[in-house]
Amino acid sequence: MRFELFIALRYLRAKRKQSFGNVIALISMLGVAVGVAALIVAMGVMNGFSTDFRNRILGVNAEILVQGYTHDHEKIRQSILAVPGVKAVTPHLYTELMLSTSSKVKGILLRGIDVKTAPEVITALRRLEAGDLDSLDSDADDKKQVPRLILGQQLAERMNIYLGQRVFLLAPAGTQSSAGYSPRIQPFIVSGFYSTGMADVDLYFAFTSIAAARKMLGLEGDLVSGFEITVQDVFAADKTARLIREKLQRGFSVYPWMETNPQLMAALKLEALALGIVLVLLIAVGSFSIITTLIMLVMDKTRDIAIMMSMGATRAAIKKIFMLQGLIIGALGTAGGFILGLTLCFLLKRYKFIKLPPGAYLTDYVPVLVEGPELALIAFGTVFICFLATLYPARQAALLVPVEALRSE
Repeated sequence: MRFELFIALRYLRAKRKQSFGNVIALISMLGVAVGVAALIVAMGVMNGFSTDFRNRILGVNAEILVQGYTHDHEKIRQSILAVPGVKAVTPHLYTELMLSTSSKVKGILLRGIDVKTAPEVITALRRLEAGDLDSLDSDADDKKQVPRLILGQQLAERMNIYLGQRVFLLAPAGTQSSAGYSPRIQPFIVSGFYSTGMADVDLYFAFTSIAAARKMLGLEGDLVSGFEITVQDVFAADKTARLIREKLQRGFSVYPWMETNPQLMAALKLEALALGIVLVLLIAVGSFSIITTLIMLVMDKTRDIAIMMSMGATRAAIKKIFMLQGLIIGALGTAGGFILGLTLCFLLKRYKFIKLPPGAYLTDYVPVLVEGPELALIAFGTVFICFLATLYPARQAALLVPVEALRSE
């Protein structure tokens, strides 16, 4: 063991009754540990809320949206699938309609989907609250069959719609006849409910098969209005969108989720900034206690420092002793903070003992998500700030003059 490290550890284990260095060092470790634990829990909760929010939005909205009418949708779908970073592609047919029951009317966005490929992209369709997604295909080959419709749970509750009920969709762009202009009206049977927990989604989006949507709009052939895409890396969706844009011919517009949901992107950036500020402030509290500890230790060990320098210890060695001591305090405090913080995150995630007011948030419990890269950043940032906190006290210890130090004793 090197001389500097031996002395640093010796000072931390000091048991002299007149020395408070070990007590102060312990308090400093606890300060760093509490700061790191608080940061890990705060980071986990913030990540949990943002990830849950993002997943709910992207559960119905694609990570990349391609708009453009085409009849040759399967060829284009395969072309998009060949782009690096693309995970799944599904065609769709969008239109704005009016949903009508015997007592209520509401405007909705109808999305004609391919039942086989849509669940790979639209996660909200993987687990319906009621009904079966395959029911949308029951009318594909039978023109006399009444088409099926899947609605949001909140929309169904607001309009008092039950499973199996017959409703009507009205297309404002209707038909012109000898009797005048009249909207196109088509009956549908409600065959399922989905739920994202977000009113802006559940109250407006309805799903049916592409064939039923074409029938509703009076379209011929295999026309679709675009494609929805999910990617391997959600935060690299803009790069994948550029590759898709380069591959497709003119007539198609490509939008990553960052452009279709600018409010969400702004919220995530603001959260990242807030997390960085919290990191600096919480760890700074622990670093101040380290500075105090080392300054008091230098004052307490003035005689020892003078004796070591008289015996040949260099100023660099003295400086290194106190820097190592501060780093040890910071490292032990960081390790303790990780144990405490990760334990709290595990308990929050496992037992969900903090309940949220119903309806106030998108979830009824506190979500927690802890990611490895951010933990590594916390560990590195904490130790680095603790290292900076050692520089001034260590420098002051190295500047002591042995003769004056012994005279003052």
